[in-house]
Amino acid sequence: MDSALVWFRNNLRTQDNKPLLKAIASKKRVIGAYFFDPRQFQMSSFGFKKTQKYRAQFLIETVKNLQENLKNNNITLLIFYKKPEEHIKTLIDKYNISEIHSQKEWTQEENLVTSTIQNYLSGTIIHYTYYDQFLFHPEDIPYTNFKDIPEVFTQFRKKCEKEISVRPLLRDAHKLTHINLIGQTTKIPNLETLGLTPFKKDRRSAFPFMGGEESAWQRLRHYFWDTQNLTIYKKTRNGLLGKDYSSKLSAWLANGSISAKQIYWEVKSFEKHIKKNQDTYWLIFELIWRDYFKYISLKHNNHIFKIDGVLQKNYKWKHDKKTLHQWINGTTQYNFVNANMIELKKTGWMSNRGRQNVASFWAKEQEQDWRIGAAYFESMLIDYDVHSNWGNWIYNAGVGNDPRNRKFNIKRQQELYDPNGKFVQNWMQNTLF
Repeated sequence: MDSALVWFRNNLRTQDNKPLLKAIASKKRVIGAYFFDPRQFQMSSFGFKKTQKYRAQFLIETVKNLQENLKNNNITLLIFYKKPEEHIKTLIDKYNISEIHSQKEWTQEENLVTSTIQNYLSGTIIHYTYYDQFLFHPEDIPYTNFKDIPEVFTQFRKKCEKEISVRPLLRDAHKLTHINLIGQTTKIPNLETLGLTPFKKDRRSAFPFMGGEESAWQRLRHYFWDTQNLTIYKKTRNGLLGKDYSSKLSAWLANGSISAKQIYWEVKSFEKHIKKNQDTYWLIFELIWRDYFKYISLKHNNHIFKIDGVLQKNYKWKHDKKTLHQWINGTTQYNFVNANMIELKKTGWMSNRGRQNVASFWAKEQEQDWRIGAAYFESMLIDYDVHSNWGNWIYNAGVGNDPRNRKFNIKRQQELYDPNGKFVQNWMQNTLF
């Protein structure tokens, strides 16, 4: 029996998933595969594990939920702790796979894996890839090619909002017959297998959620429909404490448990049935920012990872181990920076307001190599997204897409966003100096 393989990458959902639907449409036996790539849990050149325990645990939960949801559709998800390019050939031979469907990736590490696989596929096996992680689809944007993407976000946003529409959701995946399932079972690795330390969630965490498609929708329903906090999103999004100052959907978006389109159309439904205001629009505004960083990486390729950034500005960056130790462990001269960094270290989460401040402090005030900060965020953040993380860091370091090249007044920021000191006290109650 011919098979179609769905190679899941950062699209860990069963709904609004083009690779999955295309595989089902092939009328062949459909098999899913997910690889915990060992390279993603090794030390990077900057001295941090590329994926630390918080995101790893969230990923484990996500893959477990994906496996369950696929099984409900009579699709087997095979899970491996192996390099994809070293094992997909085995799957091709074992299950007579004649086509592969996956989400298209383009950043350097992901692209290398894809191209390696492409190189050894025979001419009879076709690998279909799809841009499936955008709000505005690349085929629809009002630019002839990616090189025409403007360097200023506002120009991009206004032109897209004026000239194109968000595509409708793809139809739900239908349930295949039970004979589609295959007998082989595989084991999801745990933290110890991945070389990481098990942990208990900190009770103070602003992100105490589990990974997975079902958890993503539980969170969306809570934030939109149950509490209607969406109606005050713009007013509260710069908060620091608690679960509901922002949507917190970024982690599920990052690994594709939910799509940007799904969130967009849910906002539109909310606006139709409950309320439409500047706050509801602002969540869409943030989704467009997310898209923009993806297009910037498509335009500039590996320059988002280089020290001179997309502007190719040659600053003199410092590399001081003591300064790094103080920043990571929250012992700088600013308690607002310290509290945010302790929160990240203990939970894998930090607010948007916190991220901007600690990045500005690291890159603009301390003038330390911004890539070290970006690599630390990559290691620690539950909601790490390669485009948003590195795009935001070049932005904050003055080598990206910030036309104003701003530097944060951290003392003033604390006065504005933590005037009563509750956030600092929450994370530094035993470490204040």
